[in-house]
Amino acid sequence: MERFQRDDRPIDASSVASQAGTALDNLILAEEMAERRARQEVEIAAEVQRRLLPSRIVPMETIEYTGHCVQARAVGGDYYDFLDFGPKRMGLALGDVSGKGLYAALLTTHLQTSVRGLSMRLATEDLASVLADVNRSFSESTARNHFATFFIGRYEDDTRRLSYANCGHLPPMIARGDGTLERLGVTASAIGLLDGWTGAVGQVVLNRGDVLAVFSDGVTEAMNRDGDEFGETRLADVLVSSRAHPAREIADRVILEVKAFSGGDQHDDLTLVVARVR
Repeated sequence: MERFQRDDRPIDASSVASQAGTALDNLILAEEMAERRARQEVEIAAEVQRRLLPSRIVPMETIEYTGHCVQARAVGGDYYDFLDFGPKRMGLALGDVSGKGLYAALLTTHLQTSVRGLSMRLATEDLASVLADVNRSFSESTARNHFATFFIGRYEDDTRRLSYANCGHLPPMIARGDGTLERLGVTASAIGLLDGWTGAVGQVVLNRGDVLAVFSDGVTEAMNRDGDEFGETRLADVLVSSRAHPAREIADRVILEVKAFSGGDQHDDLTLVVARVR
């Protein structure tokens, strides 16, 4: 049996308990500070995203338009934008980055700022060639498991012609003035999905009374308590039945219908752009 050394002392249980309590308090305080910093970072990111949403409308003669982005979390992976391409020309864009949380939000901001930085080229050059540069920049800034579906259109007052590129995005809907419905199908792969990105440009003429809706999957995939999706058929019905109303009223009705269907239980960002030709 080992002998106790001369300087061994009995353990003071109250002292140990006090030290353990102090250590626990410090740990809790450190965790609270870390959580507070994390919340502040998310709040800053959310404010940046809000400020990047378009704050003004590009004046046009033959088209009125509006956008909504209702995020499911403090920060989101969706965005929409309106681009000034000069007199009687404008661009509209909507992107949906894969994933959730702060990283997806940062990639969304990167995509939006990249597109804005190339707006002068997008106004005059072939859309596909400019988007190849957007794809390269996005690919270099993210891990391979992230990509973005993206739609961009360039509209001209004089011809009422919309040139567009649909990069793996849900096909936008056109509710024609006569009540028929058209879709703008995919013309290119998603942004950041492939190194060798290639794409084509589609064109369509929008007539007086036509309504164009570009939307994220948070609109059509919104679910009710039974697990049913809002779906494209319901969205089409809303667009066709409200096509005579102003663009803002149509967009408001879509969002209200989606929220009513899902009972206010939102799992994904709801992003929508509505344009009506006059």
